[in-house]
Amino acid sequence: MSLGRNIPPPGPFSCSRILSPKEKDPIRVGGQAVIEGVMMRSPHAMAIAVRKPHGEIMIKKERLTFFSETSWLNKIPLVRGILMLVSALSLGIRALHFSANQVLSEEESQKEITPWAMSLTLILALGFGIFLFFLVPLFLTKGLKWCFPILSSSGILFNVVDGLFRLAIFLLYIRIISLLKEIERVFQYHGAEHKSIFAYEAGEPLRVEQVKSFSCLHPRCGTNFLLIVMVVSILLFALIPHQLPFEYKVASRVVFIPLIAGLSYEIIRFADRKRNQRGMQFLIQPGLWLQKLTAREPTEPQIEVALAALQEVLEMEKKYS
Repeated sequence: MSLGRNIPPPGPFSCSRILSPKEKDPIRVGGQAVIEGVMMRSPHAMAIAVRKPHGEIMIKKERLTFFSETSWLNKIPLVRGILMLVSALSLGIRALHFSANQVLSEEESQKEITPWAMSLTLILALGFGIFLFFLVPLFLTKGLKWCFPILSSSGILFNVVDGLFRLAIFLLYIRIISLLKEIERVFQYHGAEHKSIFAYEAGEPLRVEQVKSFSCLHPRCGTNFLLIVMVVSILLFALIPHQLPFEYKVASRVVFIPLIAGLSYEIIRFADRKRNQRGMQFLIQPGLWLQKLTAREPTEPQIEVALAALQEVLEMEKKYS
């Protein structure tokens, strides 16, 4: 269901935080920046808020069933990481589809982007990502054998060089896309999402003035997750016997992606629980540094959009939890 609202600043939201069934911690809320908007999700619900070209905020919200974080699958280590990856891709496609169609002008709206077109685009993007970040480094490392024969005899060194190539390509890719004007706005909404979630976790009123003071850098961020994926992949691929044929190494880069995702999710989940400890703050610092490329300082109207999505998903969580 979607509804339109005018754009007065959101009023104070009663933020005596929604607690988990164990009454220990506030309900975990995550999110994703989309085109001119933000998607927020809680264990039982999802809400997407997008600002249309004429200023109105459009909201789409839905209850989560299969992708609910309360299902028994989400209690199984490693499996829940794979499920969260599938969930992020599926819900991300729907969120991007909704946002893309909302920002079309009146003339363009007659050429609405279909779900199939959006899904195909993101599937191709996912395939390109696997090729760029997992296969290209492998082929580059293989090519270096001609200059550095030691790579042929040392499996550990081969996988370290492969991992360094992967990390360098990832950082270069993030840096290049951050220079695009359209991506810059998405990164600002990313910052608005983080600030809003920080305010909720701190129990502050969900108003623009209070939210502005919080950081754009959140330890439970997808950017952190991707960095952990890079590190975990280096360690995991180092365990693959070096004497295996090169074709097996290529296949392993794809086959082990679910396991890498599962391990990375468990690491970021653990780090988030322990983020106030001094040692853990040191370990998560590289991920926060990387977020400086992907989470930018938002404007007040962008924070309003993030708060609209957050308030909707919290209201739904009260209803369904």
